[in-house]
Amino acid sequence: MKSNVTMKDIAERLGVSSVTVSKALNDKEGVSEALKEKIKQLADEMGYRYNTVAKSMKHGLSYNIGIIIPERFSGGISQSFYFRAYQYITTTLENYGYYGIMNILSNEDEDALNLPRIYFENKVDGFIFLGQISSDYINVIKEIDMPKVFLDFYDEHDEIDSIITDNFYGAYDITNYLVSKGHRNIAYVGNLYSTSSIQDRFLGYYKSLLEHHIVLNQSYIINDRDDKGKFIEIELPEQMPTAFVCNCDQVAHNLVNKLKRLGYNVPKDCAVVGFDNDIYATITDPQLTTVEVDIEEMVTQAVKLMIKKVQGKNKPNGRTSVKGRIIKRDSVSDIRQGH
Repeated sequence: MKSNVTMKDIAERLGVSSVTVSKALNDKEGVSEALKEKIKQLADEMGYRYNTVAKSMKHGLSYNIGIIIPERFSGGISQSFYFRAYQYITTTLENYGYYGIMNILSNEDEDALNLPRIYFENKVDGFIFLGQISSDYINVIKEIDMPKVFLDFYDEHDEIDSIITDNFYGAYDITNYLVSKGHRNIAYVGNLYSTSSIQDRFLGYYKSLLEHHIVLNQSYIINDRDDKGKFIEIELPEQMPTAFVCNCDQVAHNLVNKLKRLGYNVPKDCAVVGFDNDIYATITDPQLTTVEVDIEEMVTQAVKLMIKKVQGKNKPNGRTSVKGRIIKRDSVSDIRQGH
């Protein structure tokens, strides 16, 4: 997307003069309403920055979208999945002539069910919620008469559109990969009551076990965080598995470090896989085999959906899943006989 689009560029595309473009963008007389709309639409598509205040007054829009990130997902934000997603969102919004305004939803405001201040100040035309919020808070969000999209999570309220990675099949595929390498004693690391993503990844893991006639060992379901989403010390089972499926790369990173402190060798003694393919996948030693989440495609879908809603095309879309792929690195051993 060209960032320094001029009136001349627009004029050349439409075969009109720069003066005509100027008049149209500034709502001056001398240009038909049909041509004005055509010029403004092309200006938006080309990313031209024209009088946003006048544009807002004309259409009753702020041309801002609020991006709400719960506080618990903002730690280490410069390297996190959520900050990368936020960067993609703001860049993609700019292609449509919109700005993204980040708002960290504090734990206190979430518990107190306080809506973001930018909502009351009428500073945004819609909200993208990035990262799981509580059920009680979702009930409040439901009542907001404003376009809203959930990104990277969903819940039972399917009238609120959501864009998610295909958590179920991602975890299913990577568990199948472990089984193909001879692993049958496979643990899952994640609080099953924490987020929809962790639950769906567990269900994908469990489907793989069922298909391979592997009985689920309850002691192999290992907690990684408390009910507020804060990481806790991972407690290993008495009978060690040969492989761990972790719900995200950061948890896998923490687990590998703990195993190494206890004298285990990864992957020789046990394999560890993650999910996301974020910075933790490559700073871990050994580097993690993981499921890469296609953040760019998820964001593209979410922003397209939001722009449609802001433009009045508010038809429910439901849940949209974006497929990921396995990235194979050094954290998985092949324990089949003869290997």
